[in-house]
Amino acid sequence: MRPKVFGIGFHKTGTSSLAAALRLLGYRVTGPNGVHLKRLPDRIQQHAFELVPRFDAFQDNPWPILFRELDERFPGSRFVLTVREPARWFESVERHFGTASTPMREWIYGVGAPAGQASLYRQRYERHNEAVAAHFANRPNDLLVLRITDGEGWETLCPFLGMDAPDAEFPHANPARDRSRRRWRRWRWWPRSGQA
Repeated sequence: MRPKVFGIGFHKTGTSSLAAALRLLGYRVTGPNGVHLKRLPDRIQQHAFELVPRFDAFQDNPWPILFRELDERFPGSRFVLTVREPARWFESVERHFGTASTPMREWIYGVGAPAGQASLYRQRYERHNEAVAAHFANRPNDLLVLRITDGEGWETLCPFLGMDAPDAEFPHANPARDRSRRRWRRWRWWPRSGQA
């Protein structure tokens, strides 16, 4: 049985692209999970652990926050840390979430909505990446740092997973761009005033 794969990069670092890539490789992928759980800090670990037997790969929240517990509980798993430049990361987070808050983001950052919280969010993001690197130091077979937004793809991911690259382009999911395209399509075909 192949190892579980945990995507432990923060949201907006290429997590959707990683999920799509893993699906193309035949993994059953889940995430994000438990974002709106009530009493989240008390319940999220049990909620996450109950999902692990049902899937092969995991991405987005809550998986990054639980990387130590997952590493201990599921030995032999593979961990993929998706990263991007911190300033660009926060711009994407703020654009995507704005003033919207969730229990998950409150748990992770202490403040649920990123708007106006660049310093706090970036510090938490950078601390997470540093903690992951320290935890997996000298364990290159267990951790891959993947820079999807810088163009890394199959040539980096597949050797780490011990798989051949599929005959398909590496997926680049971009929900923000897709939403803009959908809005443009709706507007484009909306009757202008004076037109039937």
